[in-house]
Amino acid sequence: MNHDDNEPHVPSFWRRPAGMALATAALIAGFYLLREHWGHVLGFWPYLLLLACPLIHLMHGHGHGGHGRQPQTPGRPQDHKP
Repeated sequence: MNHDDNEPHVPSFWRRPAGMALATAALIAGFYLLREHWGHVLGFWPYLLLLACPLIHLMHGHGHGGHGRQPQTPGRPQDHKP
């Protein structure tokens, strides 16, 4: 992608003052909400942890390597054991 030096750089929403103020207010509100309802959150903690596992796996991507999908190079025998 070519960027022209004459174009002004527009920062993302979260880098602007309004975005930073919104993020700060959300963090403060989240802190007080969590502080007031900590007893309820502790009851759901094991379920939230279990729900996080598949979400992390989905967000991680498919760059695991292996899984038998690598193309075989010519002249090289496969590494499968009978």
